[in-house]
This record gives sequence, structure tokens and C-alpha cells, in this order.
Amino acid sequence: MTALVDHPAHDRTARSDTFTRPRSRRPDLRRWQDGPTPASLADLLALTREVAAEVDAGRHTVEVDPAHRWSRRLHADDHLDVWLISWATDQAAELHDHGGSIGALTVVRGSLTEWRWTAGSEDDSNCPAEELPARGPGLRRRALDPGRSVAFGLGHVHDVSNRNVETAVSVHAYSPPLSAMSYYGVEAGVLRRTRSELIAPGQAPE
Repeated sequence: MTALVDHPAHDRTARSDTFTRPRSRRPDLRRWQDGPTPASLADLLALTREVAAEVDAGRHTVEVDPAHRWSRRLHADDHLDVWLISWATDQAAELHDHGGSIGALTVVRGSLTEWRWTAGSEDDSNCPAEELPARGPGLRRRALDPGRSVAFGLGHVHDVSNRNVETAVSVHAYSPPLSAMSYYGVEAGVLRRTRSELIAPGQAPE
């Protein structure tokens, strides 16, 4: 099992020497259908599951910061970056998108809650009943329990939080590496962008 270490300092840029997995560079045009990257959503899902298994086996140290969400970058190259994140109780990410990047996450332990924006009726048939407080445009909730993986394509807007006592741990991958994020509010049922920010290389996703 992963060792959780309570530690107030958090390293946002450290890289693990044990993460040396080569990535495919096959010129397969089908791999570009999910976004501006040679990685597909399926690639990122598989990668986060693989790294989550490494975390669960204790190959990557996880720290917990009760004041700020802790994160460590495990891998970075021109095509993708991989982050390990711990979530203490009530820690959350603000409602946001991922700029020009696609991504995926896998929950290693604990449970996360995701609220994701959906345009409306075309998504209703894909939503479990508990995600449908109302039909039409709005936020849909889904619980991300241990082992659950989700992918997010271009334009995906969501927030993620830990509403439980147990610390949650998750692995995230983005391709290309995050370079910008926009943040949103919902007013009278309408999604409105409140600001956009550039993300420096190695800066943790917020």
C-alpha cells in the first residue's frame, strides 16, 4: 500500500527517477482525433491506470498537506505530463477547463466528487440518475471511487473535490502538457468564464 506522509511542504516540480516509460510516437492519424496531440484519451486513461497501480504498490511517495493540495510531477516530455495529487478533506479544484490539453485521471484511494458541465439533453441519456438533478444545460455530479478512471476531452469543464474524511489520492495525465486554464462560474444556469491563466512549465494543475 502507498505510504501517506503528513508533511506541510509540497513539491510541485519533483520528478520520479522510476518513471522512465517510453511513449509511442507512431504516426497514426487516428490518434489525433481527441485533440492536438499524438496521445488519445484512451492512451491517457491507460497511462493513469498504470501509474495508479505503481502508486498503490508504494513506488511513489505520497504526502498530505492539510493546508494546500499537494502534488508532484512524475513525468514530463513534449507530449504529456503526469501528476500525483493528494486531497485532504474539503480540498478542491475550482471549476475549470484544461485549455488546449486533453486529460485523464484515476483515483488510487479515497473518493473524489466531480461536478462537470454538460450542454444538455444530448448528454442526459449518458448520465446516471443521480447526476440528473435537472435536465438541460447544467452541472452533473459523479462520484469517483478508488479505481475509477475518467477522461476529459477539449472543452471539458469540471471541478473536483474531496468531501470525505479519508485523504484521496489520484493520478492525472495531460497532453499536451497544460499551458493554460480558464475558470468559470455558473450564473442563472449559464456557464460564464471568469478568468484565464497561463500555466508555466512544471506548475501544478490548480
